[in-house]
Parts: sequence; structure tokens; C-alpha cells
Amino acid sequence: MRTTSMVTPLPIPKKPKISSFITQSEIQSEFSHHDPAVARINNGSFGCCPASIIEAQQIWQLKFLRQPDHFYVNELKKGILRSRTIIKDLVHAEHVDEISIVDNATTAAAIVLQQTAWAFKEGKFEKGDVAVMLHYAYGSVKKSIEAYVSRSGGKVIEVQLPFPVNSNDEIISEFRRALERGKADGKRVRLAVIDHITSMPCVVIPVKELVQICREEGVDQVFVDAAHGIGCTDVNMKEIGADFYTSNLHKWLFCPPSIAFLYCRKSAKSSDLHHPVVSHEYGNGLAVESAWIGTRDYSAQLVVPSVLEFVNNRFEGGIEGIKKRNHDTVVEMGEMLAKAWETHLGSPPYMCASMIMVGLPACLGINSESDTMKLRAHFRENFGVEVPLYYRAPKDGEVGSVTGYARISHQVYNKVNDYDKFRDAVSQLLRSTYGNLLINDSDGFLWLLRGFASFDGFITMNSQILEITAERFLIIALLI
Repeated sequence: MRTTSMVTPLPIPKKPKISSFITQSEIQSEFSHHDPAVARINNGSFGCCPASIIEAQQIWQLKFLRQPDHFYVNELKKGILRSRTIIKDLVHAEHVDEISIVDNATTAAAIVLQQTAWAFKEGKFEKGDVAVMLHYAYGSVKKSIEAYVSRSGGKVIEVQLPFPVNSNDEIISEFRRALERGKADGKRVRLAVIDHITSMPCVVIPVKELVQICREEGVDQVFVDAAHGIGCTDVNMKEIGADFYTSNLHKWLFCPPSIAFLYCRKSAKSSDLHHPVVSHEYGNGLAVESAWIGTRDYSAQLVVPSVLEFVNNRFEGGIEGIKKRNHDTVVEMGEMLAKAWETHLGSPPYMCASMIMVGLPACLGINSESDTMKLRAHFRENFGVEVPLYYRAPKDGEVGSVTGYARISHQVYNKVNDYDKFRDAVSQLLRSTYGNLLINDSDGFLWLLRGFASFDGFITMNSQILEITAERFLIIALLI
């Protein structure tokens, strides 16, 4: 006699009765897991995930843990296909087969650059052929280019971009010059790696124009690294026209970490793309290969329908409305900070999306990347402000120029108080350090020197001699 076991159905999260768009108090509830003591104006680094999406993710996780075989055979592939279809529509791709889901933009870069490396190894490209990338390309992508392209015999040329930047024309001119250098001596430019939004410093790059230039100049393939793309700026595959385009969904589209998509325009070359983690689906196409790379947690890839519902049903204007409000607010907050500190923005507002660079007061004495890391830690630990800082080396002849910049982000959970808190932290530092200098000693400590009397000469700290000329300083605090 056959017996059947009773299976208790998993709980289904209750859908809110939506009579109006989400309120400010409901937004704060969705993100109540954020540390309330921290002004989190750094959404660009890791993104955010609302509580209702975390709940939906946990449902998927429990489905797998409850009956893994059933989940693998009957639900996983269908669920990932649904997510790929939604992404395909969001980014205006021609076909769902052009969309693969991967862990993050770094994985996507590895997939594209792996193909380039194979082309060098197999003799399709000649030694010394060129890959072009922006000087401000993301650090891990630079490392990937080194690992895949340089080691395979390719030559890498960086596009030197100005910062602060005043117009798209400055970027376009530098890009053209880099392509000219790449084509010198009869070499071919095989790949151009272009950021859509650079990470640090953050600037929206005119990708459509740069892709078009690549087509005119005979560049073989164009890969757009848009880690900050979807949910932050306009993303349209038909308009951009790149061969490859990747963007994270956990940064600006409220997905849990980590999930990204890789768009690969259909061509004869696209069949030679493979996931670097080889599993049973190898050879069945990149999208299928990426949908199964072994036993792991795929829940972040499965909640995309829930995320789209959250965005479209709860926020006025859906994702387009969120993008516009984020942009308008981050520009407003950036201008407020620049006015308070008597500095400037790193780019015109039209060259930023949901993040913007704001100059820090020159008298903070930021003279290296190490200074920015220590000052950032000081803001975090002593003021409860989380914000990334950037060091811009002064040009020859520059004196008293702004060398430190803050990259501020705005997402729906942010409040004006977050930016006021940052403004006040800098102001407090300035009030206590008027006319000061921040100096690193030989042991890596950051000392605050404050003027009090005429002094020409040297100060010794931990066996390091510091020359102070025509300044007035007194050691008043060990900051870090």
C-alpha cells in the first residue's frame, strides 16, 4: 500500500495592500536593519536590500534546503529564466539568450577577458595587439586585464582622463588620443573596456559616443563595465551598441548580494564565451553555463521578479522615478556641502547619476591615498559617517588646491540629516584644526598640527623629521 507524506506548504510572504505609494516611515522600516548610528552615504559600494526582498530571498533559500532535488529539477532553471527575461526587458536586449546572470561585474569581466586571452593564445590576435581601458577603471578590472590580457601578450593602453572634469568633450578627446596610440605601428585595437560610471572618482562616461568612435576606428570588441549601471542611469543595449555590457543588480536595484547580468550581443564570437567556473553545463551556451556552476545559493538570482514588483508598485515612477529623485537629491546635497566647505563639485551635474564627487577643504592636508583611508576611518569611528574619499594628486605648480574629494551617494533610505552629519563632521574638524596640517609619521599615525606661533624649522615625531616652513603649528592630538 502506497503512502503519501503530507508536505506542509512554505509560508508565502503577505503582499501589502497598496493604496498609495510607499511612505517615508515605510521606507525606514524596509531598511531598519541598517545601523541607525551611521550616516550611510555610500550606497555605491555595496548597495542595499529592503526587508521585504530579504524575506522573499529566505523563502527561496528554504525551498532549496527543504527538498534540494525537487528544487534543482523543477524550480531553479525556470526561476533563473524568469529573472533573465525581466532583465532582458529592463535593458532592452533583443533576446533573452543575450542575458546571462553571474555573481558580479568582476565575474563578467573575467568571462570577457578570458575570451580575449584565448584569442592571443590561439593566434587569432598578434602579440602586441592592444586593449584600451580608462585610467579610472575599477581596480579589480585592471587586475583582470593584467591577468588575462597582459600575460597573454597584449599591450594595454590607459585613457588618461582629467579630474575634475568639465565636459564630455574632454573625455572623448582623450579617448580618441588613446586609440591613436593603440593603432600606432600598425597594431590592432582588439578590445576597448569602457566604464559607464567610473567608481572613483565617479563620473558618468558618454558611452554611446565612445562605442560609436570604436566602431569608426575598427576596434574589434567593446566591453562596457557598468557596475553602477542598472537602477542608477539609463541602460539600453540597443542604444549603447556595445558587444558586452555588465551591471550589478545589488548596487542600485535593491537585489540582495550578489547578482549581476552580462549582456553579450549575438554574433559568431559570442559562442566562444564561457563561465570561468566549469561545470556540467559547459558547452551549452554562456547563459546556461552561468545558471549552474555547482551547488551554491542562487536565491539572489531568483528574487528579481519580487524586486521589480517592489520597485514598480511601491515607488512613484518606478525605477525611472527613483533614478531621477536620487540624481536630483545627490546634486542638491553635493552643492550644499561644496557651499559649506567653499569647494566645488568634481563634475557638472549632468555628468553624475546617483553619486557625486565633492571637494573637501584643502586645509585638511590630504596628500596621499593613505591619508584618505585614515581620514575615512576617522569619520566612521568618531563621527558615524560612512563615505569613501579620493585623493587627486596636485598638478605641477598647483598650490593650495583641493586634493581630497568625497563620493556621496543617495538612495531612497537616505535623509537630509545624513549629509548634515557629514557636513558638521568636517566643520567640527576644521574648527578644531584651523590653519592645521594633517601629517603621517613613520609609524603610520596621523597627527594634527595646529598653528599657534611663528615657527620655521623641524618637528621630530617618532624619529621622523618633518620640515615646517613659514607655518605655525602645535601638536594637539593624535587622531588615528
